[in-house]
Amino acid sequence: MKFPKLPKLAISLPLAILAAAILIFINEASFRQSTQAVSRIEEAQKTRGALNKLLQQLLDAETGQRGYLLTGDASYLEPYSLALDSINQNMDFLRQLFTSDSTQLGEFSLLSRHVARKLAEIDLTVRMRKEGKEDAWKFVLTTDVGKEQMEGIRLRVANLGAASVKDMENAQAQINRTLQLSRVGVSIMALTGLLAFYMYLLQTDALLQSGKREQEALQRERDHLELQVRERTANLAELATHLQNVREDERGHLARELHDELGALLTAAKLDVARLKSRLAGNLPEAAERLAHLTNTLNSGIALKRRIVEDLRPSSLSHLGLVASLEILAREFEERSGLSITTDLESVELGGSAQLTVYRLVQESLTNIGKYAEATQAVISLQNMDGYISIEVHDNGKGFDVDSVGAGSHGLSGMRHRVEAAGGRLSVASTKGNGAHISAIMPKTL
Repeated sequence: MKFPKLPKLAISLPLAILAAAILIFINEASFRQSTQAVSRIEEAQKTRGALNKLLQQLLDAETGQRGYLLTGDASYLEPYSLALDSINQNMDFLRQLFTSDSTQLGEFSLLSRHVARKLAEIDLTVRMRKEGKEDAWKFVLTTDVGKEQMEGIRLRVANLGAASVKDMENAQAQINRTLQLSRVGVSIMALTGLLAFYMYLLQTDALLQSGKREQEALQRERDHLELQVRERTANLAELATHLQNVREDERGHLARELHDELGALLTAAKLDVARLKSRLAGNLPEAAERLAHLTNTLNSGIALKRRIVEDLRPSSLSHLGLVASLEILAREFEERSGLSITTDLESVELGGSAQLTVYRLVQESLTNIGKYAEATQAVISLQNMDGYISIEVHDNGKGFDVDSVGAGSHGLSGMRHRVEAAGGRLSVASTKGNGAHISAIMPKTL
């Protein structure tokens, strides 16, 4: 059976938390045990100090007793009296220390009896010396009662001291164990921390690698989409160029049909009217007048045909050149619109398709000025540069917001596509109230 693979972060984080909890527990346990061991050591030291002090106090009391007995000087009784008070206080202190330990408390009870007997023996001899019973206190002094009690006291003190030393050694051993436990806990914590950190590094590296792979996949997808966009843009541009060429071809075909067929028909009709006019003019004045009106109408039709043909396919481009065609276009538009047009045109060398692009750019610009600009003046400029030409058309109309021009503005879009298809660049600048400025740069190679 195959178990699902857990992520490293799901293991390293609980592992680090568990290690921290174990370390805290070990530290707390070590602290409590060390505190208890230190308290036991302090009690053992107090016990040893109190036992040694008890022996010293008994020796002081015995020394005072012997001095008084031998000299009869009452001044020797002062250290004896002080020793008695200190012994009683010390015994009470020792009793409190041994209360919690039944074994040591029993040993202390034996010590208490020996101390009481020793003190009773000392008090008896001192009292007999005060009462002048020389033989009695000397007899007591020569017996082994005091010696036996003193040996019993030393034995009990030695036993209690040994127990205190043993307790101190046990406490020290406990401290050593807690220190060893702390060392082990710190070592385990350090190893666990290193393991968790190592797993974290592995997880981080895995995340980085995963992010890198995702970035690479996104980059490949982005490159693929950009390639598709470029291909489709190129296809659309090619299609638009094709449609534009088809449109120009249709315009040319329609212009030729109008020029050849309609032009021939209108010319034939005009000749027929002229023959009728020559025959009927003297006989029928009214008919002659009607024929003259028909002649004018035919002339207007021929002029309209010529203007439509020129709009569809300017024949002046192939016969007169670009500069003359632009001059004719400006003069005819000026006559139709009443707009004052100034031209600054230099002679340029361009191919037929490039000339047509420039002509259509100026034609569309003038059409937009006549429809929307509400202008009174316009300037057309054609400049010959090194390796390229510059075309500019600007007016003094009301202008427009360039950023608000949407995709539905086919006029500007068509001009831009024509210029870019010819390898050039079109720019449109305009602000409300300051007119519009359309400029294009095109290479001469076309």
